Parts: sequence; structure tokens; C-alpha cells
Amino acid sequence: MIKTDERPEVEGWSYQNRQWKIRFDEDSVRGFISLAWKDLASEWDFGVVISNDRAVRDANRRYRDVARATDVLSFPAGDGMPYTRWDGYIGDLLISAGRAARQASQYQHSVTDEIKILVLHGLLHLLGFDHELDGGEMRQFETVLRRKYGLPAGLIERESH
Repeated sequence: MIKTDERPEVEGWSYQNRQWKIRFDEDSVRGFISLAWKDLASEWDFGVVISNDRAVRDANRRYRDVARATDVLSFPAGDGMPYTRWDGYIGDLLISAGRAARQASQYQHSVTDEIKILVLHGLLHLLGFDHELDGGEMRQFETVLRRKYGLPAGLIERESH
């Protein structure tokens, strides 16, 4: 689990922005996390940490043996398997603000929207979805949710084009 200084809020999620270089609408991101929690994970707790490329690259190397930055990492709780609960906690998301900013520029939408896309994608992984193994189930569900929330194309959709 990612150690945060904040305990889960009343709703069952925590949020922390550990970087200050990339600016985005944090209130909007918190509102989205709250909405996603209510819609998808209201029985569980999870954490979201926004950090810099270096921290995400270091975590990627340490936990996945991949020596590069990525946009979002999901850290399931318990025995490390998705959709497990450790005292009601399903895990943490680590998001690279730098990567989110570059992707937002590339796909011509806001950094705030890109971070929301990454939160949604990572939360689905914590809930047990795996787009590399599920024959399109995660892609379909993510697309439905993305449209419901008014978000631009998601990660899986962009990779398939």
C-alpha cells in the first residue's frame, strides 16, 4: 500500500497530491473520486495519490520491474490480488501528473479530465478488471462509465486505435 498522511475520508477514499508542478482542478478530481466511489466501490476504501514521474517510475521499477514512468499504477490490498479486501481497503492508485499532462496535451483535453480517466482506469483494476486478460469486458465497462461521466476516450480505447 502507498503510505499517505491522510486517513480515508468519511466516504471511504483518500486523496493526496504530492506534486506541485502540474496544475489541475483538484476540487473537480475529488468530486469525481467521490462519484466513482459511490457508483463503483461504496463498500470499500481506497486511496489516490498524485505524484511526479520519478516517483511513479521508481514504483514501477520496484513493483513491476519496469524501468520507466507510466500513467497510473494500481496497488491491490490484501494478498495483492485485485478485488480483495484488507479490513475494507481494496488498494491504492498512484498517478503521474507529468504523464497525465503530456497525455492531455496529446489527446487535446484538460489535465483534470486525464487524471479522472486515470482514476477510473485504476479503480477498475482494483475492482478486478484486467483489460489484458478479460476479452474486452473492462474496455466495454470503462467506455460506458466514461460516457456516463462525460470523459474523453479512455486508455484502452486509445491503445486500440
